[in-house]
Amino acid sequence: MTDTQRQLGDIGFAGDDHVVPFEVRELDVRGRAIQLGPLLDAILGRHDYPVPVARLLAELATLTVLLGTSLKFDGKLIAQTKGDGPIEFIVADFTTPGDLRAYARFNEVEIEKAITVGKTSTADLLGQGILAFTIDQGSDMQRYQGIVELTGASLSEMAETYFRQSEQIPTMVRMAVAELLVPAESGGTRHSWRAGGMLVQFLPEMAERMIQPDLPGGDAPDEADEVYIEEDDAWTEARALVETIEADELTDPDIGSERLLFRLFNEHGVHVFPPTKVADKCSCSREKLAEVLQGFSAEEVRESVENGHISVTCEFCSTTHLFDPSEFGID
Repeated sequence: MTDTQRQLGDIGFAGDDHVVPFEVRELDVRGRAIQLGPLLDAILGRHDYPVPVARLLAELATLTVLLGTSLKFDGKLIAQTKGDGPIEFIVADFTTPGDLRAYARFNEVEIEKAITVGKTSTADLLGQGILAFTIDQGSDMQRYQGIVELTGASLSEMAETYFRQSEQIPTMVRMAVAELLVPAESGGTRHSWRAGGMLVQFLPEMAERMIQPDLPGGDAPDEADEVYIEEDDAWTEARALVETIEADELTDPDIGSERLLFRLFNEHGVHVFPPTKVADKCSCSREKLAEVLQGFSAEEVRESVENGHISVTCEFCSTTHLFDPSEFGID
């Protein structure tokens, strides 16, 4: 049924790989929800990631989409972790209006050890370090970066700490990852991945209603804590509702974002806005890589030649680009 054929009372569902913005005016909350299906499966399927690595990268990709789709300008949001754990770093970047890519680098030996002894929690895998959010508006604009320490049981908790510490916006983040085993074309089974997430923020018209005590090291002025008395009743109720979300509700395609939002907020009147499609699209190109190689010295270019050409493989999308040394003045 097309949009023009849809009758009054019918609900259109966004489905996989679409961000659903929403607002609950009675509670002064706004947010976004998403279920990632084929897009996530394609991103993770290009790399033979161990399951714990794939799960964490799926969470970061989900978080990046939830944050990136809030950008009101053309640009990029990059989220990445860097720690001293078995996972050296994971990175996901979202380019407006809806392009996503993600990649993980890890120590294979240490990951296997962690799996063997059952130390595969977020804290175990990432270790001590930072979670950074970078907003890039292009070469003519200065980058903005916010950083939070890798403390917390999950990336969701770390993101909430970031908003509390850097933005002073009461925020809740819920994410879940589902691992399915499906028949493989070559026989046997393969992993198929799904993920879902919801970000909910308290944004009343009166800004003083959302002031909360700042965390140590935060950016809020000292007088902010003096203004704070207690958590707003509307935000208290919104938090209580969001805390009822089960992991399978976030990933089950038969539930979907709209049904979950209705289950949570129907008594208060939830308004759903048109969804935004997210695509599996890497920003790498032969032209960009050629510019990088142009900056190499002649000796560095010669050292990069194998079997008569220079081969460069993108870490994100695994696309291999071939260059002739003569393109860089090397015979």
